[in-house]
Amino acid sequence: MYQHFSAGISNANGVKIDYVIGGEGPAVLLLHGFPQTKAMWAKVAVNLAKSFTVVCADLRGYGDSEKPENTPDNAPYSFRAMAKDQKELMANLGYDTFHLVGHDRGARTAHRLVLDFPKAVKTLTLMDIVPTWPMFMETNRHIASAYWHWYFLSQPAPFPEKVIGADPDHFYEACLLGWGGASLADFDPEMLAAYRKSWHDPGAIRGGCNDYRAAATIDLEHDKADLGQKISCPCLIMYGANGAMARLFDVPETWKSRCDDMHQSAIEGGHFFVDEKPDLVASELVGFFNARDQSE
Repeated sequence: MYQHFSAGISNANGVKIDYVIGGEGPAVLLLHGFPQTKAMWAKVAVNLAKSFTVVCADLRGYGDSEKPENTPDNAPYSFRAMAKDQKELMANLGYDTFHLVGHDRGARTAHRLVLDFPKAVKTLTLMDIVPTWPMFMETNRHIASAYWHWYFLSQPAPFPEKVIGADPDHFYEACLLGWGGASLADFDPEMLAAYRKSWHDPGAIRGGCNDYRAAATIDLEHDKADLGQKISCPCLIMYGANGAMARLFDVPETWKSRCDDMHQSAIEGGHFFVDEKPDLVASELVGFFNARDQSE
C-alpha cells in the first residue's frame, strides 16, 4: 500500500505510535479520522512524497498505535494528549517544524497541536470539520441527526463497545456510507481492508469511544479556555462540497475568526473526499505547501 515507505513505532508521550515515512523534502504529517487509520492517506502520501518527507501516523487508540487505559477524566484520550503524541513523534524523527494535515478526528488533533505548539507548525490543513466548541454548543436536531455518533460513542462504557462489537462491519460501514460515500466501491479495497482490521480490534473499538468521551468532556474544557486563541500559521480549510458538514454549516465562516491567515477549498464529494479524490487532494496540498515554503 505504502510503496517505498518505511514503517516504524515511536515511543512518544508515553505511548507507542505506529507510523510510516517516505519521500524527501520538507516534512508533512498526515493524521487520519474516525473510523479510519493511517491507511486512508496511502494514495495522497505517495503523491506528496515526490517533493516532501511524508509521515502518516495512527492516533493513539486507533489502528496499530497503543491503546492506553482511560481514566475518569478522559485525559488519556484528549486531543491535547493526542497532539502531544504527534508532536513528539515528529521530534523523534528529527523534525521540529512541519506541515500538518488532519481529517476528521485527526483535524481536531491538529487544531489542538497548533494551539499548544504553534512554533512547530508551518502550515495547517483542516479537513471537513468545524471547531469542536460550536459542534456541541450550537447543535440542533439537524446536527444531532447527522452526527448522532458523537452522542452514542460518548456514552459510558461498555454500552457502545458492546453494541459495536456485536457487528463491527455493519456499524462502521454505516458510518462510512452515511457521511458521504455513495457505496463501498468509493473506497480502495486494500485501504478498506486495513480499516476493517482495526474495526475488529476490541481495543480500537474502545479507543474510538474513549476519543469521543474526551471530546464531550475534557476537550470542551480545553477549548473553552482557548476560545480567544488564533491559529497564527497559514491555514487551509478543506471540506467536502456535498457532505453533511457543508450542509449544516458555513464551514469556512466557522474558522474565519480563529485564523490569522485562512484559505479555503471545497472538494467535490462528501466527508470522505480524501478516499474519493486523492489525486486532487494531493495537488491542492502541494500548491498550499509550496506557496508557504517559497515565502520563507
